[in-house]
Amino acid sequence: MACQPAAWLSTKRISAKGVLTTAQHTLTIVGVTALVVMAVLFVRPDLAKALSDSLNRAPETAMPVVTAPPLSALMEAPATPAATASTDALSAEDKALLGSEKQQKWVTSWLSKRYRVAGDATNMLVSTAYLTAREIKLDPLLILAVMAIESGLNPFAESPMGAQGLMQVMSKVHHEKFQEMGGLQAALNPVANIRVGSLILKDYVTRGGSVEAGLKSYVGAAAFAHDDGYGARVLAEYNRLKQVSTGKKVPTITPVMAAAQAKPAAPVAAADAEKSVNGTQIAGL
Repeated sequence: MACQPAAWLSTKRISAKGVLTTAQHTLTIVGVTALVVMAVLFVRPDLAKALSDSLNRAPETAMPVVTAPPLSALMEAPATPAATASTDALSAEDKALLGSEKQQKWVTSWLSKRYRVAGDATNMLVSTAYLTAREIKLDPLLILAVMAIESGLNPFAESPMGAQGLMQVMSKVHHEKFQEMGGLQAALNPVANIRVGSLILKDYVTRGGSVEAGLKSYVGAAAFAHDDGYGARVLAEYNRLKQVSTGKKVPTITPVMAAAQAKPAAPVAAADAEKSVNGTQIAGL
């Protein structure tokens, strides 16, 4: 009987020691596991981010429906007073420069197929050319012909000399003309490029006294004897667009640079091109 309390205490001590040993082993395992997890998260930040996101998950909200902006918004340029004027009262000359909706559709369709440009984009370029033409009093088909020959209707084209955009404007030379439209960064904006290029073209034609002289200055060949057929190519494209605008069926597979393959010294080709333009008055000039 006297020995029972001693045996009971001994058993309790053994049990307590086992519990402490088990707890020590458990803490060791937990500590090692924590160190391993921390090392893995340090090596793999993506797993750490995923774990953090899963632990701090925000309540799910309905995703808003995202709609693409219209093409007109992507190609919008700062408005000018003349461009925002009311079109209710148009003069006969303005109506001729704007053309009819059907004429613009014919021109748009033909240019889209000829230069393999999306119909919506071509429609925006044609509409801008017509509106610019009415504003500055220049034939829209001449503007479109220059755009076609200069860049193939590529608004992001750039020449080795630094000419940019649809009408290949030397933005660094004519930087002051872009100031009211956002500065030099607007040179690749299709609307701004068409407007500035058209103003430059109109100025050269006015100073040169003829479309041919204006085109020669526009291409930078005013000081040379010839322009390597540039004017002939533009006027040939202008005549095609003129026919298209009247509803005629004009092939879209005519080689665009056919005139460039001819030798510039051939006076007959230049004379023929000049004869094809004579008798056809370019609106606004």
